[in-house]
Amino acid sequence: MEGPLNGYNASDIQVLEGLEAVRKRPGMYIGTTGPKGLHHLVFEIVDNSIDEAVGGYCNEIQAIIHKDNSVSVCDNGRGIPVDIHPQMGIPALEVIMTTLHSGGKFGGSGYNISGGLHGVGLSVVNALSSRMEVTVKRDGSVYRQCYEQGIPVDKVEQCGTTNENGTIIHFLPDPEIFEITIFEKEIIEQRLRELSFLNKGLRITLLDEREEDPKRKDFHYNNGLKDFVAYINKKKEVINERPIYFESKKEDVIVNIVIQYNNGYNESIYSYANNIRTQEGGTHEIGFKNGLTRVINDFARKSNFLKENDTNLSGEDIREGIVGIISVLVKEPQFEGQTKTKLGNTFIRSIVESAIFENVEDYLNENPVIAKKILDKAISARRAREAARKARELTRRKSALESTSLPGKLADCSSKDAALCELYIVEGDSAGGSAKQGRDRNYQAILPLRGKILNVQKARLDRVLANEEIKALITAIGTGIAEDFDIKRARYHKVFIMTDADVDGSHIRVLLLTYFYRYMRQLIEEGYIYIAQPPLFGLKRGNDMNYFHREEDMDEFLKESKQKWTVQRYKGLGEMDAEQLWHTTMDPDNRTILQVNIDDAIRADEIFSDLMGENVQARKDFIQENAVYATNLDI
Repeated sequence: MEGPLNGYNASDIQVLEGLEAVRKRPGMYIGTTGPKGLHHLVFEIVDNSIDEAVGGYCNEIQAIIHKDNSVSVCDNGRGIPVDIHPQMGIPALEVIMTTLHSGGKFGGSGYNISGGLHGVGLSVVNALSSRMEVTVKRDGSVYRQCYEQGIPVDKVEQCGTTNENGTIIHFLPDPEIFEITIFEKEIIEQRLRELSFLNKGLRITLLDEREEDPKRKDFHYNNGLKDFVAYINKKKEVINERPIYFESKKEDVIVNIVIQYNNGYNESIYSYANNIRTQEGGTHEIGFKNGLTRVINDFARKSNFLKENDTNLSGEDIREGIVGIISVLVKEPQFEGQTKTKLGNTFIRSIVESAIFENVEDYLNENPVIAKKILDKAISARRAREAARKARELTRRKSALESTSLPGKLADCSSKDAALCELYIVEGDSAGGSAKQGRDRNYQAILPLRGKILNVQKARLDRVLANEEIKALITAIGTGIAEDFDIKRARYHKVFIMTDADVDGSHIRVLLLTYFYRYMRQLIEEGYIYIAQPPLFGLKRGNDMNYFHREEDMDEFLKESKQKWTVQRYKGLGEMDAEQLWHTTMDPDNRTILQVNIDDAIRADEIFSDLMGENVQARKDFIQENAVYATNLDI
């Protein structure tokens, strides 16, 4: 670690405004008051410690989930300044904790590079906590201040001496603000692991004291992004065992990139700016893709893989089977897009593009055998893409000649307002028949599937487009697929997967989710995909009928009722008549549904690869690890 403590003090803290609005409109600052916003509180505090690490002042961060669902984050950085702020006349610690947009992130000498919500992090967490306690170790002393709902309940006081430095922040989320206040360890764990990969050498630990036998999880990766790509590809067959890796610095921008190919057909690009995941991409990702396409084509021509009359390989061909991680550190990042997760600084594009070209060219020249494997894979991908293009063109021509382009088995709805329309993808004709009879024809459409669709995890696009069930799906939904995909053409804003609660039904559900994840991911990201939850049990007594999704709930009801009921176990959707199916599963006033979300793209990718990929052992491991959570098993 480097840098004296006296280089960071109260004069480095700039103040912009107070906290009044935060509790009134929390969504403006953390996005949502649901689970995502709750966990964002932890990440904002951790990001503050990460900024210390990036600056070279901290090498250890601890996160602790306490039994009461409060959280502590501790670091061994410089400690938040406690001297009197020159403008405000109160300790800098109190300014940072109680004033919006205050922090070293806005001044010229506090932080050169930072993540978080550009300085609002700590004060926003304070405002949205029922209580918070901050302990600072600095300049040989220990200081402490407590707050309730963002308001100090005492003054910053010196309460001891120490030879250590650092900050400890302990907070309890306010139940008046948040829908739930119970933290999920796995969500925090995934982000801490990610941050540890992105900051090589940094040690981050997590302890969950709510567990019966709490054990500290340690995240510490000396090889940084190389360890990250190995983690993502750990269950896949890789093409270049030694990944393409480099770190460069130009115009005060640090570029850190790793590339490793596997034998799959999917492209996985993960980009970060100042340790923030840029899910919407941005200029660094564009530079990465452009540079890679240019250098691979250049090398292919120089090494005679591409002849004079051959067209260039497309970016999609070159990125088949790639896992690429891009991390840039920028002094003043500009975040754009719907969720502010798109890097907008235009000059970054050329910096990343030239860095990619130089370093990948060197790697290919030094590793001709690997270079040949990468090019062979790209050329094979191009052949498949050409076959897929011809299949799409044939489908378009066929659709233009027919009076209607919709699949014959689709029972469409009468409304043309996509925002109101729902599509139910149902398993088999018998369930399809009940659904067609029971639905509201104004806004509910039914598409029965005959058998299981293709496992797209193991297939290229040309095979995907040749599958009749998938073709019906593509046509019914209307968005197109792959490079033709356009969410604005979606004919339904709710797409329900409705299958039987048995092993076959679960398999069909996973096949469909794999398809949507790989080829229509934006439908999931925009919240269009749902899982219908038909009941497993029905209790009948005379004209009275009650439905249950869990056996425990039914048993509890029978225990309290003390009357005789006839129990029916619904093994398939076909066992319910049209009225029952409407009432239990399709009526918006009664139905139980699950919206499909992607909270963590890396974990989602891993799960789909485990469940649907070639690695049998990975699938067995996943089933054994998760069997305890399984429900709806038909044994």
